[in-house]
Amino acid sequence: MYALYCIVLFTVLVATTLIINLFVPGRRRRRHVAGAFSRGFLYGSRIPFTVQGRERLPPVPCVVVANHASYIDGIIAIAALPPDFAFVIKKEMVRVPLASLFLRRLGSEFVERFNRHQGASDARRVLRVAATGQSLVFFPEGTFDERRGIRKFMGGAFATAQRSNMPVVAVAIHGSRELLPPGGLMIYRRPIRVEILAVLDAKDARQQSRVLIAQAIGEPLASDEL
Repeated sequence: MYALYCIVLFTVLVATTLIINLFVPGRRRRRHVAGAFSRGFLYGSRIPFTVQGRERLPPVPCVVVANHASYIDGIIAIAALPPDFAFVIKKEMVRVPLASLFLRRLGSEFVERFNRHQGASDARRVLRVAATGQSLVFFPEGTFDERRGIRKFMGGAFATAQRSNMPVVAVAIHGSRELLPPGGLMIYRRPIRVEILAVLDAKDARQQSRVLIAQAIGEPLASDEL
């Protein structure tokens, strides 16, 4: 019953937010609305939610990289971060009509993971977005499954940061795997904590951020370790 309640609440809030954001001008304002929706969902679901280390976010454009263990990670990140960030998301989400429209209204960028030619084109587009001074959020593992552990980080986030002269911010999301486990729609009332860990130089951030996040959430580096 709790899972059904959460699904209904989520559906109603997403539909309401999407309708509102069809008329709200400006991406930053629309992100404000989406952030309020995300926090409202967590509050309405009685999920304890805390953010630690907000003061570590730099006052300049940056690239946030976070671990990815559940479909709810995007909602958590929207709830935790200020409305200055565009999300870089796998292109498969384009095939989900309402989600695609919702994410596009927030200025999200979609990237191809499997077609190298299209992926290179998408990477250039993301780089142009970063060159305008837009902060970005990546889940550099790219995907998740039932196995615990931090998978190998793909290089796109770090190449974008380095070429745009942006710092990288390592962020750990605690509890999302337990709240909405991979492979199903069963939602459990578990506490969520977002921890902003450190600001890193882009040149060395790919492995540093992976190690920091693994240590913070208490999961091993996966077997595909660099």
